[in-house]
Amino acid sequence: MTEDFSHMQADCEVDVRGLNCPLPILRTKKALAGMESGQTLRVLATDPGARQDFPAFAEQSGNVLLAQTGSGGVFAFVLRRR
Repeated sequence: MTEDFSHMQADCEVDVRGLNCPLPILRTKKALAGMESGQTLRVLATDPGARQDFPAFAEQSGNVLLAQTGSGGVFAFVLRRR
């Protein structure tokens, strides 16, 4: 059974489940580039490396990682566009 991540509110969502590094970060970066400052993006990923990649990406890019959770092999991240 997989957790329902719909409670993690966001302006946009990127579903990168099934993709491996570096594609989840690249797709996230592209999505954030099309968003306005202050908007939020929810990302759903299955790559186990995402747990380390997304906090590092947020720090390096200046975006804010607001939430991170995982259940049943699916990880959810909410980022706020800088």
